[in-house]
Amino acid sequence: MVQTIRIEAAARERAGKGAARATRRGGSVPAVIYGAKQEATLLALDPRDVMKELHKGGWQSHLYEVAVAGAAPVRCLMRDVQFHPVSDQPIHVDFQRLAAGQKIRVRVPVVLLGEDVSPGIKAGGVANLVRRDLEVLSDPDSVPERFELDVSEANIGDTLRWSNVKDQQGTSPTIPRDFVVLTVAPPVVVEEVIVAAPVAEAPKGKGGKGAPAKAAAPAPAKKK
Repeated sequence: MVQTIRIEAAARERAGKGAARATRRGGSVPAVIYGAKQEATLLALDPRDVMKELHKGGWQSHLYEVAVAGAAPVRCLMRDVQFHPVSDQPIHVDFQRLAAGQKIRVRVPVVLLGEDVSPGIKAGGVANLVRRDLEVLSDPDSVPERFELDVSEANIGDTLRWSNVKDQQGTSPTIPRDFVVLTVAPPVVVEEVIVAAPVAEAPKGKGGKGAPAKAAAPAPAKKK
């Protein structure tokens, strides 16, 4: 079962770009919780809490309890983070509120098993992970941390699909077919081409058969 992460937040009273800019000037990151047919909740987050989650990776499949003083914690998913185009710092966060009994759409990373014994990889093949994470529908209380794909028997040219995932953990894919997750590609052969240097030709003369021979020096005149 995926861990639920608690984030402390402060309430914001006003919406709009001006209010969001004022929140950022105050050192916080504006955020909103939407969904479950309820009014949006405006928040202000500590930027250190946001960066901590982003550095973990896989934040789109984590469950969060966002706690605002004076209100019950809200279970939600972190759906989107907007960044400043220059500083690359988070400037806005969107959370989706979870309704009771609602299945959620999450992206779960894929982890490979058995790469060290795979005959295809040992023969020089390349494990080409077509989908590094898989989008599935899952119960909020049992979101997988990862999917495991066993390549220990994969040969060059083999294709592994969704049906090859070891434990799908009660999830269903959002793509309605047995899609490709990984292929074992043949090794890339680089041919070395040696180009011979051109042979320099002797300069041609007017007759076209090489340089003209030097004219013989005239014999010295005999003294009488």
